[in-house]
Amino acid sequence: MLRKTIRQLVDEAHTNILLNLADVDYIDSSGIGELVSAYTAVRSKGGELKLLHLTKKVHDLLQITKLFTVFEVFSDEPSALGSFK
Repeated sequence: MLRKTIRQLVDEAHTNILLNLADVDYIDSSGIGELVSAYTAVRSKGGELKLLHLTKKVHDLLQITKLFTVFEVFSDEPSALGSFK
């Protein structure tokens, strides 16, 4: 579902994407792969993919996998939206 939604947004030239993960308690390796794939797809079109409201588990997972240094992560929506170019 994530892959399809991101690809559709990119195809429609919506390349500044804020992904709210507030209700995501668990991400497995496939989910991590999809996040990275989505990030790559958006960046290849000149856009930005940013993450919002990470749960502790997801935050810790991004720290362990070193992806926290790749994604811009925000805890409040106004700041996240204001960070887009």
